[in-house]
Amino acid sequence: MPDVVFSVDQAKSMRDQVVPGHNRWHPDIPAAATVKPGSSIRIECREWTDSQIGNNDSANDVRDVYLDGCHMLSGPIAIEGAEPGDLLVVDILDLGPVQAPQEYGDAPGQGWGYTGIFSKLNGGGFLTDQYPDAYKAIWDFSGQKATSRHIPGVSYTGITHPGLFGTAPSPGLLAKWNERERALIATDPDRVPPLALPPLEAAVLGGTATGEELAGIGRDGARTVPPRENGGNHDIKNFTRGSRVFYPVHHPGALFSGGDLHFSQGDGEITFCGAIEMGGFIDFHVDLIKGGMQTYGVTTNPILIPGNVEPRYSEFVTFIGISVEHDTNTNFYNDATVAYRNACLNAIEYLKKFGYSGPQAYLLLGSAPIEGRVSGVVDIPNACCSLYLPTAIFDFDITPSAAGPIMADRGACAVSS
Repeated sequence: MPDVVFSVDQAKSMRDQVVPGHNRWHPDIPAAATVKPGSSIRIECREWTDSQIGNNDSANDVRDVYLDGCHMLSGPIAIEGAEPGDLLVVDILDLGPVQAPQEYGDAPGQGWGYTGIFSKLNGGGFLTDQYPDAYKAIWDFSGQKATSRHIPGVSYTGITHPGLFGTAPSPGLLAKWNERERALIATDPDRVPPLALPPLEAAVLGGTATGEELAGIGRDGARTVPPRENGGNHDIKNFTRGSRVFYPVHHPGALFSGGDLHFSQGDGEITFCGAIEMGGFIDFHVDLIKGGMQTYGVTTNPILIPGNVEPRYSEFVTFIGISVEHDTNTNFYNDATVAYRNACLNAIEYLKKFGYSGPQAYLLLGSAPIEGRVSGVVDIPNACCSLYLPTAIFDFDITPSAAGPIMADRGACAVSS
């Protein structure tokens, strides 16, 4: 087994670990460990909300989750000799759910995980205008398979991956993030949900930083919600075993960290908390390409070489969306976001004909290994996106036929009071 360079006690909050992690991006967060290029390492991770969500039949915890302290990231890990302009080469060797025995707590990842639809007032999701309330589905793990008492009739193989890993920004890069995101917020400062999340001193966690150093991390540290030039919250489901990622190094030591492990996810993670969230472990091999950013023209974002491990589904029902708001008959010029949103809504309406509620179908599309594709952005004025839903994940036939859909009682997901 690789050396454990960041360990987590799943019965304790990230704040109470022997070496705590962090929940902001900032170059002053001290390294939790230092490793040499060529090392194989293991990083253990808490679930991204620090296990605020329980294995129960109420979505009140999703509705009330405290997001100012998220994500809980493991690290940073310094890479000896890494300098700005290098590329950090990261190979995913293995990853999986929590390995701690049940007596060390009942955290997401210990045989189960969850998918949540966040309420509009607490961040919302891709379809927050259509589904503004909080919902939840609990998933049980059996090997590579996931099933849910809240979405019966479905079983699928997860493509386990981390939602979030990245390197630390330089002071200059961090300043650019804050400048552009504050400018975006200023265009509509009262929007619900907000356009972006500015730095926030409340609930900041900066590893082992204390005092004025920690206060500075709170004042200027970037929130971890979006992906940025350092990597961050990509939520790419194909970032799994066998993958190789080339991360830009912006700060001495690279300061590599992350977490937000997912048992499974559909393209887009459309409910915001759309994957099957869990804690667990991830094994990496790390190396450096000196001067690699200039050599390969990596000026903004990482490069990913996907691994060969993924569920193999070959038959799909595919839903198409275009960049039109049909209720108001309004065209959006080549807007792929609108087009993919319509593809998702079309899939939900279809699944409702088989007995699923809208929230159940929405939760399913966020967590199942659906494939989302930008199919066309050149045929003005309508962009076209498509959503590929595997038929084999259902224990009944969902393909259209003259006999009509198989309507049945599909139970209910967890709802908030």
